[in-house]
Amino acid sequence: MTTDRDEFDDLRAAMTAATPRPDAGKRAENLRLAQENFDVLQGSRNAARPNPATAPKGLWQGVGEMLKAFTTKGGLTITTAIVACGVLVLTPQGRSVWQDPEFTVTEGDPVLPGQAGRQETTVADAAEEAASTGTAPTLMSEPLPAPVVAAPEARMAQPLAESPSLFSETATLGYNSADEIEFAIQETTEAYPSADPNPLKVVVEEPVSTFSIDVDTAAYSVIRNSLNRGTLPPAEAVRVEEMVNYFPYDYPAPDADAAPFRPTISLMQTPWNPDTQLLHIAIQGEMPTVDDRPPLNLVFLIDTSGSMNDAAKLPLLKQSFRLMLGNLRPEDQVAIVEYAGSAGLVLAPTPAGERTAILAALDGLGAGGSTNGQGGLEQAYAVAATMAEEGEVSRVILATDGDFNVGLSDPSALEDFIADKRDTGTYLSVLGFGRGNLDDATMQALAQNGNGTAAYIDTLNEAQKVLVDQLTGALFPIAGDVKVQVEFNPATVAEYRLIGYETRALNREDFNNDRVDAGELGAGHSVTAIYEITPVGSPARMTDPLRYQPAADAGDSPEIGFLKLRWKEPGEDVSQLMETPILPDMGSAGTEAQFAAAIAGFGQLLRGDTALGDWGWAEAIALANANRGADPYGYRTEAVQLMRLAESLSAR
Repeated sequence: MTTDRDEFDDLRAAMTAATPRPDAGKRAENLRLAQENFDVLQGSRNAARPNPATAPKGLWQGVGEMLKAFTTKGGLTITTAIVACGVLVLTPQGRSVWQDPEFTVTEGDPVLPGQAGRQETTVADAAEEAASTGTAPTLMSEPLPAPVVAAPEARMAQPLAESPSLFSETATLGYNSADEIEFAIQETTEAYPSADPNPLKVVVEEPVSTFSIDVDTAAYSVIRNSLNRGTLPPAEAVRVEEMVNYFPYDYPAPDADAAPFRPTISLMQTPWNPDTQLLHIAIQGEMPTVDDRPPLNLVFLIDTSGSMNDAAKLPLLKQSFRLMLGNLRPEDQVAIVEYAGSAGLVLAPTPAGERTAILAALDGLGAGGSTNGQGGLEQAYAVAATMAEEGEVSRVILATDGDFNVGLSDPSALEDFIADKRDTGTYLSVLGFGRGNLDDATMQALAQNGNGTAAYIDTLNEAQKVLVDQLTGALFPIAGDVKVQVEFNPATVAEYRLIGYETRALNREDFNNDRVDAGELGAGHSVTAIYEITPVGSPARMTDPLRYQPAADAGDSPEIGFLKLRWKEPGEDVSQLMETPILPDMGSAGTEAQFAAAIAGFGQLLRGDTALGDWGWAEAIALANANRGADPYGYRTEAVQLMRLAESLSAR
């Protein structure tokens, strides 16, 4: 069958004549309004922290949201044009939008895979041509071949954001779903505290180790979220102490009328090195009678910026706070402050018994705009000050993805701001939601300096754990500025290393300085710290004795070391001291200590620490399985499953 080309020419001419010529002024105004609306929705009106590809954050967020809404499984071709209007074109697999029939591809021009001699024309180029010539762009008469889909290993090894030319040429994404693409794009903007694993210390040179306690659990939840998404977490996201302290332990409780916590010390052979030992230090806080707790004043400080427009962020946040409300008393008070481009009071202080009013305020929250963290914090503390009464507990609960791009966006400035406010008696807790632009470094800085805790909530089950099961411990402190100091005996211990607590290290002189802030211990909370120590004479010693170092003489003392704990009663300025020697026969490690060691090994494997030698995933899984003990909520069983998943992902 032949076709008369004149008929097509006539048809094209008729269509061109029937198409109104674009109004250049109207077009420019429409594009300006589109960009303005885009900025408002995506939180990019103010400059956000750039990602590694120097892409505007609002645009990245927009890519993820648009892919979720408009894509299905299969490869996608994304053509982007960075012009004044910021146009993004999504083209289904194997198809294009416009093509200039007279366009000639020259060497070095970006070309779709398998499309030598053919190049796509972006929306901006086509629209510009149409505006200047008054002719409609030519539609392609044949489909493009399907793009080459990269193997999963290659996709994970080279995330999309690593392409330096992503915003100037057509890029082909070989992903199986929009969710995978969004995660790969957003993952690169996350920030974590930078801290190398604690080094091995020689006792004769540095016998004293000092650190602040840490009862945060955010790192474990982030790790679990990464593994469940099918990827290993970044090494900097792994804080071993937060993994170990994620679990409840059956440690001995303090006696009545004694200190608010009780330390327990035990020794065991190191699972990954038979020639060293693990020194396990456990601190168990008391659990006061719940009926005796004072009234609670809570200010929910909720991030409603554009980056929170995700099912795992603002919607999950609302569900989580609903769970929490059911555990408050009628005499407790709740206020809600939201912050985006600006901060505002959503709900004035309201008795917790008025659930209908509180839930209505929560349900009315929506995401959009930039992230004015400073304004939100200032207003939340101001509201908390109006609620505070003698003998009551006041706390701001910040719920965010951690992205602060307006005001005090620098973690050090935020630290100073929060440190000044904690002296008023209002503590700050931080709850992280969602992935992609999770600023864990800022969240940690806020929580540590606000006398509060940091947790990451990725599921409603985690919200149940943090905001229901452990609510009392999270909100009611029993000891403040808790510091730990261990002095090792050079006559019995040659070397040691503290596993974890890198971001909680203190100087030796900080231990006796009551002006130096440290971690808080909540009601019923426990804290675990683990040292790996090398006995004198052990073949595992990594350093040679000094030739001119005088021999250590501890007399007849068999002590391994000496433990000191310093803390303050809530609201007090002067600390108290607890001391106890560490003896080799203080007790063998039981199930609780063995499970903690397995989790410590889990964390070190994720970080790729070299201290474990040939000890690997199979040994960690076996140790955890053998010491799960009582596991009423399934947390330890879940940990074993995560280890198995990490083993499989490590072998890919």
